[in-house]
Amino acid sequence: MKVVLPGGTGQVGAILDRALTRAGHEVTVLTRRPVRAHHIGWDGATLGRWAEAVDGCDAVVNLAGRSVSCRYTADNLRAMMDSRVDSARVVGEAIAAATRPPRVWLQMSTATIYAHRFDAAHDEATGVIGGSEAGVPGYWAYSVKIAENWERAQTEAPTPATRKVALRSAMVMSPDRGGVFDVLSSLARLGLGGPVAGGAQYVSWIHDEDFVRAVEFLIDRDDLDGPVNLASPGPLPHRDFMRVLRAAWRVPVGLPATRWMAELGAFALRSDTELLLKSRRVVPGRLSAAGFAFAHPDWDTAATSLVRRSGRTRSGAGRARSSGSRAG
Repeated sequence: MKVVLPGGTGQVGAILDRALTRAGHEVTVLTRRPVRAHHIGWDGATLGRWAEAVDGCDAVVNLAGRSVSCRYTADNLRAMMDSRVDSARVVGEAIAAATRPPRVWLQMSTATIYAHRFDAAHDEATGVIGGSEAGVPGYWAYSVKIAENWERAQTEAPTPATRKVALRSAMVMSPDRGGVFDVLSSLARLGLGGPVAGGAQYVSWIHDEDFVRAVEFLIDRDDLDGPVNLASPGPLPHRDFMRVLRAAWRVPVGLPATRWMAELGAFALRSDTELLLKSRRVVPGRLSAAGFAFAHPDWDTAATSLVRRSGRTRSGAGRARSSGSRAG
């Protein structure tokens, strides 16, 4: 199978690239900074020779967009919007112009599209789209608007021969350096992994192996289109999420953080508190109904798996550094 990954050099893209390549598929990554043989340069906004890779491929999985791991300034929010909408629009243009268009286009979206709530979970049929909640920062509504425009760019693309799926993904947990699991694990191991602002807000997540398996499942299932939640069936409050993570790392305690402490920490990490404070209680309604079986449905076993792999990753990196030093 030939798969094109626009934006495939980010954390999630790298996960998919590795897994699909390992499975024997022919993967082409579209990136602004091509450095490998299977990379092709593009700007994420205009048609170019890169579109030749789309013509004749089997699937496109568009992951392009500015990272959300930044301060939510007006400029950064606008860059998040433009990078997502522009890339989805131009991928649609490439598919529309293709002589042999791909049979499926998976477009990354986000579980952030749903409202901040504690009382009930969001699935695709009954979930409430956010943007009008009371008592939350006003700019949170802009994150919802980004997601809505992101999905609209795919929906409105004139690609009748290509099935379209919007991946409303929760946080993808993997042991890769710099990812959300790595950051949260560092806090936990330092004894700082306690509940934030009381910890009642829900965390929706998906193990990276299940993310890859869900993508493969959606590529194969010709009867699924439109929005699909990519999240484990076990979202849980932040306080419980961090307690399980600390236990996996065998750290007995974690200092709690107030809202203002979270603001200071987010500022120091050049990130934003929406990532910590918004309650994302999202469940995989359509995946479950279609028969998808999660390998890691609960956070206890998922966290243990990720900690184990994280240890191997660090050991491997250490051996490589040591070997490199001896060779030098």
